[in-house]
Amino acid sequence: MATKAKEIDLEALAAPFPPEDIEWRVGHSNADKTSALALAYVTNRAVMERLDKVCGAANWRNEYEPWRDKGILCGVSIRIADEWVTKYDGADSTAIEATKGGFSGSMKRAVVQWGVGRYLYKLENIWCKARPTKNGKSCVLAETPTLPRWALPDDYEGDG
Repeated sequence: MATKAKEIDLEALAAPFPPEDIEWRVGHSNADKTSALALAYVTNRAVMERLDKVCGAANWRNEYEPWRDKGILCGVSIRIADEWVTKYDGADSTAIEATKGGFSGSMKRAVVQWGVGRYLYKLENIWCKARPTKNGKSCVLAETPTLPRWALPDDYEGDG
């Protein structure tokens, strides 16, 4: 049985996520790798759950294709009033899990075109303690940053 397309609540798509759905990675670091700029992003699982909840599982889809030398382009389509509307973005394969990282990264970037997680770009620079990796060429965050109140769901109780 086909699911009827519905109007999509774009504000609900763009609503902030709880802290447990946010992960952090290092942007830049100081020379001795003891302090790093923390960059926030929404987990891919949380993105899919948000799309299911707001759009309905049958009213969104994603597609992938190779992009540049080692990248993946993702299109996220949402059915709005019986028409499929697609927005695209891409990401390079990652060093850790090249294929999975490229697919996941490109989807997370594509949904930002729909407003999902876009508010995270408005965060002020958050510098955290970091520790160098074994080879000393990079670092990892030594603490999890706290999100400001405006970047949390309205009904969230607790610290960000």
